[in-house]
Amino acid sequence: MLQEKEQCWKRLEKLFLNLDGGITQEKYYTIMEQLGQEPNPEEIPPNIEDFPEVVIDAITVFNMLGDRSYPEIGYQGKDYTNLPIYIEVYKIEDKEFFLEVLGFLDSRAIKKSSETLKKEYDKLKRKNSGK
Repeated sequence: MLQEKEQCWKRLEKLFLNLDGGITQEKYYTIMEQLGQEPNPEEIPPNIEDFPEVVIDAITVFNMLGDRSYPEIGYQGKDYTNLPIYIEVYKIEDKEFFLEVLGFLDSRAIKKSSETLKKEYDKLKRKNSGK
């Protein structure tokens, strides 16, 4: 079970890295076809459907939760007020792993928001300094 979860984490990280880069499974296959190469199973980006149900449910619930976002500060994470309702509705059995996935998604979103806000701030700072 531990090995399955470790594999799942690696694939989840790969999924989001590929999505950040705009590479989907379909796009990968198209690129390989254009290059005249056979797809490498190790390189094929995962789809959300490739994950266990608990991961799919966590992604779904994450997207349904409200955002805590403030001007000048940016995204501060999800509002977990309704989380117990979603856990009940989706009949989540492996709550520990479900919450780990939610935490992964939330910390990733916070980091991306922070990086985007910093880039915008730096851009504005350069513009205002005349550079």
